[in-house]
Amino acid sequence: MSTAKKPLRYEGVEFRVQLVALGIALAFSVLCIQLWRLQVIHQVEYQSRAEENRVWPQRLKSDRGLICANDGTVLADNRASADIMFVPGECPKDRRQEVCDTLASLLTDLSSDELMKTIALHKRTPFTQILIKRDVSKAERVRIEEHSYRLPGVFSVVRPVRRYLYGKTAGQILGYLNEINQEEYKTWDGYSMGDLVGRSGLERQYEELMHGRDGYMLVTKYASGLPQLRTDNRGVPYIAPRDSLGNILEEEGNRLDPLAGKTLNLTLDIKLQQFCESLLANVIGAIAVLDADSGAVLALASSPSYDPSVFVDPGRSNRDECRTLLSGTNPNRMKHRAMSEQYPPGSVFKVLLAAAALEEKVITPESTFTCPGHFQINGVGNVWNCWQHHGHGSVNVIQALAFSCDVFFYNVGLKLGIDKISEYCHKVGLGEKTGIDVPGETSGLIADQEWKKAMNKDKPIWEQNWYPGETVNMSVGQGGAATTPLQNAVLIACILNGGYRIRPYLCKDFGPQRLDRVFSGSTIEIVTKGMRLCVEKGPPAPSGTGHLVYTPGMSVLGKTGSAQVASLKITKQYANELDIPYELRDHAWFVAGVLDRTPKLAMCILVEHGLHGRDAASPLAKAIIDYYYGPAAPAPTKIARQEGP
Repeated sequence: MSTAKKPLRYEGVEFRVQLVALGIALAFSVLCIQLWRLQVIHQVEYQSRAEENRVWPQRLKSDRGLICANDGTVLADNRASADIMFVPGECPKDRRQEVCDTLASLLTDLSSDELMKTIALHKRTPFTQILIKRDVSKAERVRIEEHSYRLPGVFSVVRPVRRYLYGKTAGQILGYLNEINQEEYKTWDGYSMGDLVGRSGLERQYEELMHGRDGYMLVTKYASGLPQLRTDNRGVPYIAPRDSLGNILEEEGNRLDPLAGKTLNLTLDIKLQQFCESLLANVIGAIAVLDADSGAVLALASSPSYDPSVFVDPGRSNRDECRTLLSGTNPNRMKHRAMSEQYPPGSVFKVLLAAAALEEKVITPESTFTCPGHFQINGVGNVWNCWQHHGHGSVNVIQALAFSCDVFFYNVGLKLGIDKISEYCHKVGLGEKTGIDVPGETSGLIADQEWKKAMNKDKPIWEQNWYPGETVNMSVGQGGAATTPLQNAVLIACILNGGYRIRPYLCKDFGPQRLDRVFSGSTIEIVTKGMRLCVEKGPPAPSGTGHLVYTPGMSVLGKTGSAQVASLKITKQYANELDIPYELRDHAWFVAGVLDRTPKLAMCILVEHGLHGRDAASPLAKAIIDYYYGPAAPAPTKIARQEGP
């Protein structure tokens, strides 16, 4: 009987071992490939993620750029504001009530009980910095420092706050700041929630330049807790010793210092600006003063105005003021009347009409029309009166400008035609934005045939047609004409500089820019003679309508204007014009320029409901000329508070 030896292993075990070995080899291969992918291909990505988990970047806020006048005077800067903070974890529990009582006695508008309730809310985060009071006065800060031995856990943090050193002066030009909103935060780079951004004026126009570049510092990061930044007395930031939960913090690596925003250097003459605003102190109106050759804005005043400081930190005292300003309560102090409001130009429009008619050779310097005190188209139909009821007699263009003869310009307007009137208005900048580097400018209106058709496209054809009577109204700056004081100042600059349109500008880096020539030298010469005669005093010839601006030894141009607000049917009901309700009275205009001085001033003055440009507006022009070209002006008055360290 055979005794066969049994196999020690099952059949096929070698194959199974090989499969297992192959599987292990494949697994290690995949692992090695994955490790190579993570550590080589995606090294930068994952290293960055690891670093983000290890450190916490803390933003160091940059200072906003300064705004300076043409002589270097600082109009807006950043002052150091001190906030009082309290860290409960740095104060023994049995002394917290005492600290709260002491703070309430040293700081105004602070309740000890409310502060204790706030501390109780941070029971689980004892090292959180609790804001006690924002932007304390220097006196309050000194009191806190004097009693620091009684106030464990209390310290101050210094932060920059926008400061407008001249209060309301140029407030609408500078604009105001407000907190960034959610939409802006999502789309604007380099901003964080809580940042203040420009909302109007130059602050808005040049936000990107003045914002600056923030810096950062790196702080040890824990799974929980928030880092706490502090500043020394000079506002230099440093990391607190512990985060909000008490974890020990350290600053790691090199910090990137913030870069302050760019300084904005303006063409604005702050002395002249403050003087112009003082002239408007008791009226509603606007003044625009330009360098006629370059377009530099020397003054752009509007009344009433506002102080942009109330928006910087709208506490209890400023909250109601901010609401009132933003509500647009009449009169709207937020709107700059020199460029954001439009008015019928009245008789100052005659300057444009005279220049256009001469340029198109519709009239010559010798052309005359007889003014009997009234006008009818072809002697029939509606009657348009001249302001001089007994008439001016036979006048040429120079005399018509000097004495503001309405009938002369009724005739000229019809001869020139609405299309040419509209063409020259737009050439010189009336009825369109001037391009000034401040947001909020309105375009005004110069109506023409196409405009009327578009406005009345859904109405019968007879309401779409343009009629000669509408041209008559336009010829004296009424009807379909509405301009801004700034546009009229640009028109006068064109007359003063030899016929070139200029673009007004405030930031020196934005200009100057002289545009196309609109009028020839011969046209400018005739118009200049008429505007000079307007300010001449008689005898032997009669005084011009702007004779109150006459300045011996100086070549001054001028043109008065009164723009109707209500129809004559309404205003004729009142025997005395002073009995007319204020809101129905005519607007008073005066445009002026100085030919023989450097710089050549081109100005426009508007007094809302001032009745007559001769009486209400021209004296302001005279005051500006005497002030600017006279003895040295006094220094402007700073009225912004000087608090802070």
